[in-house]
Amino acid sequence: MREQSLAGQAAFAPANTADIADAMIVSSGLRVEVDRRRGRGAGLNPTGRFEAQQRETVDDGWQTWEELPPFKTEVQVEKPRTAITRNESPDLSFDRSINPYRGCEHGCIYCFARPTHAYMGLSAGLDFETKLFAKPDAAKLLERELAKPGYKVRVIAIGTNTDPYQPIEKEWRIMRGILEVLNKANHPVSIVTKSAMILRDLDILQEMAAKNLVRVGISVTTLDRKLARTMEPRAATPPRRLETIHTLAEARIQTAVMAAPLIPALNDHELERILESAKAAGAAEASYVILRLPLEVSPLFRDWLLQHYPDRYRHVMSLVRSMRGGKDYDAEFGKRMKGAGPYAWQIARRFEMAARRFGLTRRSVPLRDDLFVPPDGSGVQLSLL
Repeated sequence: MREQSLAGQAAFAPANTADIADAMIVSSGLRVEVDRRRGRGAGLNPTGRFEAQQRETVDDGWQTWEELPPFKTEVQVEKPRTAITRNESPDLSFDRSINPYRGCEHGCIYCFARPTHAYMGLSAGLDFETKLFAKPDAAKLLERELAKPGYKVRVIAIGTNTDPYQPIEKEWRIMRGILEVLNKANHPVSIVTKSAMILRDLDILQEMAAKNLVRVGISVTTLDRKLARTMEPRAATPPRRLETIHTLAEARIQTAVMAAPLIPALNDHELERILESAKAAGAAEASYVILRLPLEVSPLFRDWLLQHYPDRYRHVMSLVRSMRGGKDYDAEFGKRMKGAGPYAWQIARRFEMAARRFGLTRRSVPLRDDLFVPPDGSGVQLSLL
């Protein structure tokens, strides 16, 4: 192993030297061997940005590469004090959310949540996909929070950071427990996922839908199986996602398709086909988001492009930067989701016309917040006053 100051870490070079940094990544040995990361999205595992030292695996000539184990999924228990996370972002449609898990095994290379792993002292690369954190007490914590005097009902969003139906949910069943609490309390919820596992909870979702307490958004990034497999290695296939939309719609659950993220010169040409296919499957509305590359996501995505689509690299990144003021990313509210400039404008017009043509412009019926019944409060710490 070799250590050096983060100041010399090529993977986090400024945007204006990004191409030089990418060349350094390829030649420096930062990329993890294929056999160790098979079935994963990221090709790198750079040190977290808050760490004082960078650790880099280097071949010392003793042929010890084969002794390094492959990356395997590990799950640790996290004990948060609350289940509900609140935000004041002006460009988000919700002010509270729940994240049953930290990290995501789907391994989507573009995931904007990757940088949050730095707060755990871990990498946004392969660590984000393999070193996961589960919150098994989330349902109990939620029940206590909903029972507190003065709680004001607003739609709770789930799946806005990491997917609540990622593979480990099959064993941990945290999301199911959360839905049971929300259903019992008649609390509205909005769910975003790219997993067909949501159909496991169809019984609860149907009960909530009958009271207009739930809506679901299914992310369909591409209809190209090869691209999906490379870009989202452990997520459901595109046909499976369309089948999920169909099943949810048949169960009379408000269902939307999310064409997200749209990546210029890679999958944005599929926008109209995605919307048409989702409409045929039963989706009632649609939305889209332009590729976001905050912090560590940018070098991880650029490295992925160099590995899998080297011939498109310069074109893709040129268009990305044209929508981000010449940078890889612009976090300004109002721009971070849709981008700015001529190319972003073109995508917005295409989306509007396609959504209108396929009948996906209908606004969802607002979820009810007048049916809320607070839990009985068991387990809530009583006030001392």
